[in-house]
Amino acid sequence: MIFTETKIRGVYVLDPRKFEDERGFFAPSFSAREFAECGIACNFVENNISYSVSRGTLRGMHYQAAPHGQAKLVRCTRGAVFDVAVDLRADSPTYRQWVGVELTAENRRLLYLPGDCGHGFQTLVDDTEVFYMVSQPYVPDSGRGFRWDDPAFGVEWPEVVGGRVLLKRDREYSDFKL
Repeated sequence: MIFTETKIRGVYVLDPRKFEDERGFFAPSFSAREFAECGIACNFVENNISYSVSRGTLRGMHYQAAPHGQAKLVRCTRGAVFDVAVDLRADSPTYRQWVGVELTAENRRLLYLPGDCGHGFQTLVDDTEVFYMVSQPYVPDSGRGFRWDDPAFGVEWPEVVGGRVLLKRDREYSDFKL
């Protein structure tokens, strides 16, 4: 894997190394050894699949409060998404900054974010599936969120013709408590 750290400490874009032959290719999408060599301590405990029917579906922004923060390794296995990580660490030099990465089934790129970052994504095409691994199980009482368009972060989401599709819960989140 090729690890590229973003402007946010601990948030990485990963590009799998492909081993090609006449049959096609093989590309590892996770290696605990390579993560450790990159200085990332992770212990994934759940794998999840998120499927969205329509382009413009926005899921986020979500996180889990400590001590249940979920580090995530996210990959789009069908379709395409604009995936966003927001730095929620008040002591970080990049506090309130965000990074966005296009993840597609074709580019096979992954996004890793530590458990103290907010996360969300918007589908770019119909019929999109996202696979992600998390370091902590979902704990409903620790689940948190903030508005996808919170001006404190200024995430520049791709334009959507016909409007975004949001779950009522995501639409009703308030701004992040600074």
